[in-house]
Order: sequence, then structure tokens, then C-alpha cells
Amino acid sequence: MNIASSSRSSGSSFRQAEPSLTPCPDFGDHLKLEERQAHFRSLRDPIDTSTPQGMFSLQVLGAVAQLERALIAERTKAGMRAAKARGKIAGNPGLRERRPEAIRAASAARQRVYVGDLIASASVWLPIVRRLRPQHSWDDVVRVLNNRGQSWTIEKLRRAVHRLVQERMAEAELLRRSPRRPPEDRLMTLVAGIAIADPDLSLRDIAAQLERMRERTPRGGRQWAASSVKSLLDQALRLGLVVPQPRDDA
Repeated sequence: MNIASSSRSSGSSFRQAEPSLTPCPDFGDHLKLEERQAHFRSLRDPIDTSTPQGMFSLQVLGAVAQLERALIAERTKAGMRAAKARGKIAGNPGLRERRPEAIRAASAARQRVYVGDLIASASVWLPIVRRLRPQHSWDDVVRVLNNRGQSWTIEKLRRAVHRLVQERMAEAELLRRSPRRPPEDRLMTLVAGIAIADPDLSLRDIAAQLERMRERTPRGGRQWAASSVKSLLDQALRLGLVVPQPRDDA
């Protein structure tokens, strides 16, 4: 179907759509256009949604298209049931028979998808990993990332970084062991990690983030003050950690 679109508010403009890409206009899409006071007119069919007759034709075509989709789904299910009755088993025969070449091909395909997903999302998490590793533990890095709305585990993140290192898209030093620190230094490294991950955060921003992470203050309290954050950052500086100096909004 060739479709011409027009808008009452900006005169008439026409665009021809590919028949294979737009066999039938979606009624929901038209409702969105109608909210913008726009309509479309088919170049070949008697459809003009600026008229009641055109709207009726569109609704009929939408119902026919929905019926056709349902019939295709039903025919597919019927074919699968018939094949099963004849003894056919759905799926990859090579995988069912545990053929080595089929297993290798399936594994390679999964790896390609996995690497593709990592590359697509790397701009969101990899810069933070680069700022924090290897000076900070994987646990601290995961906590910083998850506090930003992501969903990582230590093993999942290490595997992702290791794969990007293999693909030469990340530095091997990211996988080095982080330096050992006493347990009481954990808060200091966590606060330093948050500041490094986002240098634009103020002391109060870091305090609010620690409260959202349900971290206790050095004295065991639940409410963080900017002064407590600054004290931990100063401690990190004295130990040689390169951390930004957040502003104090007070």
C-alpha cells in the first residue's frame, strides 16, 4: 500500500512508503497521528483518514490484518502438531544428536551475540570500570555500577571485562588484583570509588548515594554528613589514591 501523509497545520506533504514494509497501516499508529492533528491518504486505495469513510476502511483493514496474523499462527501450530504426530522432533537435529560441529556452531553463535551485547552496552559501564580498576575491588565497582541502575554481579562483571580484554577492546590491567587493604578501609575505598566514578558529585551527593546504598557511617549511623565523606576522601588522598575533590554545597 502506498501512503501519502498530510497535516492540516502545515499544508500538504506526501511520502510514499514501501509496499513490503507497510502492507497495512496500524490503527494504533493512526491514533498517535490523530493526536497531532495529522492524517494520511493512500495513493492507491480509497483510504483518507480525514473522512469518516476513510476511517471505517482503515478499521476494516486493521481487523483483516489481525485475523490473518491469527490464522498464520494457528496454521503454524497445526503444522507443528502434525509433524510431532509423524514422529518429527522440533529443534536442531545436530544438537539433539550431540554432534561436535553443531555444538561448536551453537556456542560460537551465542558468543557472537554475547560480545555484540557487551559492545553495545560498553559505553555505559566500561568508563566507570576504567576509572576504578584495579585500584578498587570488584565488589566496590559492582556496588557503584548497581547504584546507577545497572544489574551486575562480581562474576558477571569480571567475565565481561575479561571478554573485552580478549577482544582487545579493554586494557589487561583492569584484570589485575586490587591492593589488599584492612577491612576498616572498605568505606574509604568505596567513597573514593564513588567520587572517581562521577567527579561532578558534591560531598552531599556522595552522602546521599551512600544512604541509598544503606552504608553505615564510620560510627555506625545511617545518616551521612558531608564532613564524614570529606574525612574519608582526605584519608584516601593520604594513602596515595588519586581522587577528585568534590565541592561542598553547604
